[in-house]
Amino acid sequence: MWRQAAAAAAGQQQHPAGALYVVATPIGNLADLTLRAIHVLHLADAVACEDTRHSAPLLRHLGIDGKPLLAVHEHNEHAAAAGVVERLAAGQRVAFVSDAGTPAVSDPGAALVNAVRAAGYRVLPIPGTSSAVAAVSVAGDTLGSGFRLAGFLPARGAERAQAVQALAGQPDTTVLFEAPHRIEALAAALATACGERPVTLCRELTKQFETVVTLPCADAPAWLAADPNRCRGEFVLVLHACAITGDAGPAAHDGTLRVLLAELPLKQAVALTAALTGAPRNALYERALALKNGAAD
Repeated sequence: MWRQAAAAAAGQQQHPAGALYVVATPIGNLADLTLRAIHVLHLADAVACEDTRHSAPLLRHLGIDGKPLLAVHEHNEHAAAAGVVERLAAGQRVAFVSDAGTPAVSDPGAALVNAVRAAGYRVLPIPGTSSAVAAVSVAGDTLGSGFRLAGFLPARGAERAQAVQALAGQPDTTVLFEAPHRIEALAAALATACGERPVTLCRELTKQFETVVTLPCADAPAWLAADPNRCRGEFVLVLHACAITGDAGPAAHDGTLRVLLAELPLKQAVALTAALTGAPRNALYERALALKNGAAD
């Protein structure tokens, strides 16, 4: 049934041989798989997968058995690309899927696409589900015009603190991904750095226990703590765009300074804050001294 419906809907489209097809797959709800994606997966001579163990059940569900599955993941992507190019040279169609969503968007795929193009073969997108786009669509960010995808931040330490502060200094809409065991730490960091700036938390998008809530960053830790179930599952966060004002006074960058002062020497914290915000370094230095000595208003 799947195959017939997909062929009827997408069979008239040209799907040339000797090409790589980058196929978006569901992020949780199988019904989000497009008919064209189903048709191409049936049509492909081989399927390259981020994790063959993850993709094999999806293919079986679609009635696709016995098709070669090629492991192409972050640890072997460059080497595996050579095998894909060999198949394209033989006139095969190769479909590439990540574990969920659109490949090469905070997932492996960019190196494979680049290698295939460099070898002179076509790369065709088979669009579909993207968790970033899904989250932005329900965020209601009225100040945003487009968005930037930051993906997963560094896991720990000064690199993570610096990444959070870089986000706080960016006025544009930004999409983040986070794992359940780190969501509370990220929420706490955003609360300190971004204060009243709105953030939309999307948990388990498209799945049975999907949750979407928009609230100030400062309130996110308490919202997560109110129910242990709220920390379960994969998260997409939309940090809303914010208006830039030039008259916020000397405390305008206190959030940035406080987080960096907790991790870095004073001069380094000031230099990084100046780079992130564009504020005068001398004024930031005086403010940082006041914060460090407890003399800030």
